[in-house]
Amino acid sequence: MQKHPVKEAIEAADRAISAEDFDALMAFYAEDATLVVKPGLQARGKEQIRKAFIAIAEYFNHQISVKQGRMEIIEGAGTALVIMETRLETGGAVIERRATYVFRAEADGRWLCVVDNSYGTELLTAVG
Repeated sequence: MQKHPVKEAIEAADRAISAEDFDALMAFYAEDATLVVKPGLQARGKEQIRKAFIAIAEYFNHQISVKQGRMEIIEGAGTALVIMETRLETGGAVIERRATYVFRAEADGRWLCVVDNSYGTELLTAVG
């Protein structure tokens, strides 16, 4: 069975994050995308998202590796909601999250991330 193009995009993005290949990573995002950096802090647009990922890499001393667990993709009306398990290995520490993402189908057939929320529903309890 062929992988959903969104799953392929997420796998490629995770490889780019782990390799700190921020040029490749930006191909994953729509120009108007939003990244939840941490509860209460969002990066909007590719320029801010790129800066956020550079800061994240520095925060984790350039020792971050991203892996996927279970993933569900719910598609409708040119949009896909992704609910997945994400595992961040950061030089000894392991952070596990249930992330949520929103992708948009572009006219050229690519799926681009428009909302990247690695915190998932945890935002409901993290932000007052």
